[in-house]
Amino acid sequence: MLICVKPKLDELSYRKKWLSDEKTMAYNQKRGGTISFPEEKWESWYERWIINPDRKFYAYLYSEEEKDYVGEISYHYDESYDEMIASVIIDDAYRHHGYGKAGLRLLCDQARRMGYQSICDDIAIDNPSVSMFLKEGFYEVFRNDSIIMVRKELK
Repeated sequence: MLICVKPKLDELSYRKKWLSDEKTMAYNQKRGGTISFPEEKWESWYERWIINPDRKFYAYLYSEEEKDYVGEISYHYDESYDEMIASVIIDDAYRHHGYGKAGLRLLCDQARRMGYQSICDDIAIDNPSVSMFLKEGFYEVFRNDSIIMVRKELK
């Protein structure tokens, strides 16, 4: 079973680990690959995403089978698209176990509970996760040379 857990400030070391891991962030090559998340930024990030999340949601995914955090899910409002944008990151060590699909379902359920009508993601054109989104009821809105925008209506 997979559950959402709001991380504590000192648990952001998991996020730092995932964002700095080349294998976990391989899907992000077109956007620069790994992402720096230094400890001096944790408090301000935590304030925006966990304590006062204005049109945002963030949680770790905890696997009871693995007895470990296996990734993270989030969404936020993006003004340029005027859409809620989803994000699912699964630790490379736990990929291909269904955690991405389960996490995406949990994320959609959370957005639905918050009253959002739809959720989107702008997936890099070479990211294989697009097939997971399509299998989970998302549809392609548009594509260009760098992204495929997918959306799911939340009923």
